Amino acid sequence: MNDRSNDLIKVRPILNLVKSSQITDEESFQNDSLRPIIKLQSPLLIETYKNYIDKHKNVFYDLSNEKKLDYIENSLNKNQKFRNLLKGMITGLFTVEEYLEYKKNSSSLNKRMMNIILKRLQDNLQVFKID
Repeated sequence: MNDRSNDLIKVRPILNLVKSSQITDEESFQNDSLRPIIKLQSPLLIETYKNYIDKHKNVFYDLSNEKKLDYIENSLNKNQKFRNLLKGMITGLFTVEEYLEYKKNSSSLNKRMMNIILKRLQDNLQVFKID
């Protein structure tokens, strides 16, 4: 591995995930690459979402918690530009080897990535308050 790859892997948090021999390549990529990168990027993802809320006239703040969860889901599912921004924040921290693996099945891995990001944003609903 080159210096960039080593440096990228060193900064990632170590996750205590149960390893299984009956795991697909996609699940392995999700657990070994996507989850640690998303955890590392979590504060940035949250700030990016706060900016998204601000740019959309703060309507988010007037919603009930249940509607806020739906709003987050809709924003990730329907706003392609925003999805691409979030994907870039994650894929930019791939090693070259990970990117080569990712591009083989990017559609399925993008779904996994967005589902993890969605869950992380929804789980942090309490941080989305008017400053």
